[in-house]
Amino acid sequence: MSLWVDKYRPTSLSKLDYHKDQASLLKKLVNRGDFPHLLVYGPSGAGKKTRVMALLRELYGNSVDKLSNRMFSFVTPSKKKLDIMTISSNYHIEVNPSDVGMQDRVVIQELIKSVAEVNQIETSTQRDFKVIVLNEVDRLTKDAQHALRRTMEKYMATCRIILICNSTSKVIPAIKSRCLGIRIAAPTVDEMSQVLLMVCKKEGLVLPLELAKKISEVSGRNMRRALLMCEACKVQQYPFSPDQEVVEPDWKIYLEETATLMVQQQSPQRLLEIRERLYELLTHCIPPDIIMKGLLEELIANCDGQLKTEVVQSAAYFEHRLQLGQKPIFHMEAFVAKFMAIYKRFLEEGIAELF
Repeated sequence: MSLWVDKYRPTSLSKLDYHKDQASLLKKLVNRGDFPHLLVYGPSGAGKKTRVMALLRELYGNSVDKLSNRMFSFVTPSKKKLDIMTISSNYHIEVNPSDVGMQDRVVIQELIKSVAEVNQIETSTQRDFKVIVLNEVDRLTKDAQHALRRTMEKYMATCRIILICNSTSKVIPAIKSRCLGIRIAAPTVDEMSQVLLMVCKKEGLVLPLELAKKISEVSGRNMRRALLMCEACKVQQYPFSPDQEVVEPDWKIYLEETATLMVQQQSPQRLLEIRERLYELLTHCIPPDIIMKGLLEELIANCDGQLKTEVVQSAAYFEHRLQLGQKPIFHMEAFVAKFMAIYKRFLEEGIAELF
């Protein structure tokens, strides 16, 4: 039994539930014949991957659904062996180069080279190029991005590259200038509510509109998370009620509790407790930047107005260092210590003013 988020994922551009004007433009792009490199960007859960897969089906038909997992092995200049898992069909290959960390440049160069060197068998009935889908491009190192720029130009004749990322701010201008940028905006609350109502109708369930809107808002306009929350609500209680409590992910509740502990007490002992909680989140595969963003949102809600600017500046500083370094826990713990110092100074100054 599959989850709703997979079971009801649209399989073609014509079946998409929102951004339909954009879908028709993508269809025209496929029919034109001159297909460019693409840079698809937008927030998590907006539907980037769904649209890319629908685009591939428009290009090659249902053959792209015949997928296989394949392990690629590469050797770095320092003789270190790298293994990376890819998902591929006869017409495309999908990979996340940032999985290998600082050695992503080798993966970019060798993988694109190996795919581009193999031509399509029958170009009269097929496209004369293959497609390489690269996920989380904004997490690539600068070396990997420059290597990608060179290989994009070199192998343009036999392959096209579709880049997927959440933000283009960390993508170098040389790559952006070589791609057609497509922004997938987060759906509105009303659009999400209609999707949730439609999915529940297909499941034979009656979902109140009030609860659909509540789920859409709590999910942060993340379609994937909203569908998972809706399914969790169904398991928790059915029939639905308009004032039903929406179950949030455990990691988010844990993060809120962590932020509360930071505000309640500022001491070395509490810092050690927070470190353990951060390790707990990291070991459960919660990305470091998500942890930083979630902590900041909760801390800002508990801070006085004059503190907010200083806390946000500190978060931005340590988030930047987080992207440059290899050990996320160092920079996250440094932010926690900095916040505790700022907050304790603020409390002491407040007490001094009273006397």
